[in-house]
Amino acid sequence: MTGTTVRIDKKTHETLRALSQQSHESMLDILAKAVEVYRRQKFLEEVNAAYAVLRSDPVAWAEIEAERALWDATLADGLEPE
Repeated sequence: MTGTTVRIDKKTHETLRALSQQSHESMLDILAKAVEVYRRQKFLEEVNAAYAVLRSDPVAWAEIEAERALWDATLADGLEPE
C-alpha cells in the first residue's frame, strides 16, 4: 500500500493511538474511518442546505411534492412481492 505523510498535532496523535489500542485497529484504519464519517457528514450538510433553499421556493417545493406523490402511487402497482 502506498501512503503519504500527514502532520497532526500531538494531542490528536495521542487520541489516535489510544483509539487504536482500545479498538485493536491500526491508526491508519481509524483515521480512514474518521475521514469517511466527516465526508458523509459534510455531504449531508450540503444536501440539507440545498433542500432548505428548495423549500424556500414555494413553486419548486410544490413540484417536488407533486413528483413524490406520483412515486408514492407506484408502491401499490399491483405486483406481487418477490
